[in-house]
Amino acid sequence: MSSYLHPARCPPLSSGTTYIPSLTLLEAVFNNLPGSILLSVALGTAVGFSTRPDGSHRESLTLKHPPLRPPAGVFPPVWTALYGIMGYAAYRAMHLGTSALNSTETISAARQGATLYTIQLGLNLAWMPLFYGFNRPILATADAALLLGINSYLAWLWGTKVDSTAGWLLVPYVAWLGFATYLSFGTGYLNNWDLSPMIGGGTAEGKKKA
Repeated sequence: MSSYLHPARCPPLSSGTTYIPSLTLLEAVFNNLPGSILLSVALGTAVGFSTRPDGSHRESLTLKHPPLRPPAGVFPPVWTALYGIMGYAAYRAMHLGTSALNSTETISAARQGATLYTIQLGLNLAWMPLFYGFNRPILATADAALLLGINSYLAWLWGTKVDSTAGWLLVPYVAWLGFATYLSFGTGYLNNWDLSPMIGGGTAEGKKKA
């Protein structure tokens, strides 16, 4: 895989930073406002439509849900908005943070955040296949908890060392991830960590007997 950035252009990274070009989206994506926003929205929408339960499975849904779970129709618009906001936050952090006028520390923090952002985007896209597609609610919940931790740190990193607006823009996403982790854990726990009724695998009891 070719390097995303020419080594001569990368400032020395301060101790504790973790910028990994091979695990980071192209800098050109971050520096393009429509591209940064549309990429996350498009990927999230594509994964959502490809892994959600079909109509027949939703109609026969027998799963138990934790308190405060919103109607299913709430999730698509909320996630679409959050994907757009996180894309804009990433654009601001990288576009402003990697300016040649900034200190080495600011540029390093911006690029470290870009690696974390790319990793968390992959983890985010993995949640629905784990939860809905493969009936792995424990892994999905661990994925959500990891997302919460990474993005809490990312909001702090970008917000305090690069651009305060970018950090604050991630706060709604972090809050929703906390709620999503609760829903993921609650649904798994209340259904004995078996979601087969939702994905068309028969009842949990039937699966255990098989």
